[in-house]
Amino acid sequence: MRVLHLSDTHLTGDGSLHRTGIDAKAALTGLLAHLEPLRRIDLVVVTGDIADDGATGAYELARDLIGAYAADRGAPVLFTTGNADDRRNFTEVLGSGHLGPSGGPCAVDAVDGPDRAAATALDGIRFVTLDTLVPGKVHGRIGTAQLAWLRGLLAAPAPRGTVLAFHHPPIRFPNAIQEPPTLINPADLADAIDGTDVRVILTGHYHLQLAGRLGPAMVWTGPAVVNRRDLSCGDDAVRYVAGSAATLIDLADPATPVFHTLQAGTTIAEIGGEKLREALQGTSPDD
Repeated sequence: MRVLHLSDTHLTGDGSLHRTGIDAKAALTGLLAHLEPLRRIDLVVVTGDIADDGATGAYELARDLIGAYAADRGAPVLFTTGNADDRRNFTEVLGSGHLGPSGGPCAVDAVDGPDRAAATALDGIRFVTLDTLVPGKVHGRIGTAQLAWLRGLLAAPAPRGTVLAFHHPPIRFPNAIQEPPTLINPADLADAIDGTDVRVILTGHYHLQLAGRLGPAMVWTGPAVVNRRDLSCGDDAVRYVAGSAATLIDLADPATPVFHTLQAGTTIAEIGGEKLREALQGTSPDD
């Protein structure tokens, strides 16, 4: 199974620019155009901050643009909320956030309200989204009702394991300016997934790729669509640079996931067809 992981599109309902001066719609359409050659995508996951202003129009734009890309590949799309999102408008447009290739709902289990959660099964893997939004705050939290629901769900293992997706990372940002994790109760989540079949946790928020662990699970913080955060500025500054990125995740074995960052940029060389096959001769251990 191959999953395309997007995060932090920061779209606006009125088309206004992101505060860093980026046209968020152009960033998303440009990235999806860059990713057009990727035909074998089984699922698209979007981990929050879909809207920068919480506007209904921003969710409609995300649904239409990302939904069209996914539908062309016969893939469902799973959306979840981030700190910049509006829960009511998100629900009005995206429902539980789990949409099938045709755009209709595809969740097999869901909880509504402030402690929102939903689950979808695909190819033997259970994908669970959790709403970590705390209105008016940058940090996130997984609520008591969500944790109780999650424990009940995980009591029965999925055939090939479980993947969680939410916005706020349960691992630290590697910069002295932002030391604690932005999910303020990672220990509660670690306790809830201990001894379960959770293998992978997908998050966003940091605008850069970051890997870590929470209990038995591999944690991946995906890069942002709207811009990139650059840590080479040191611990006493915050630097954003232009450029969109996503993650391609191989879940052939969910216990050993493979993550690859896809960055939109200017192509300087490309080789394919017979020339590529010739170039690869001799690289196999059997050659």
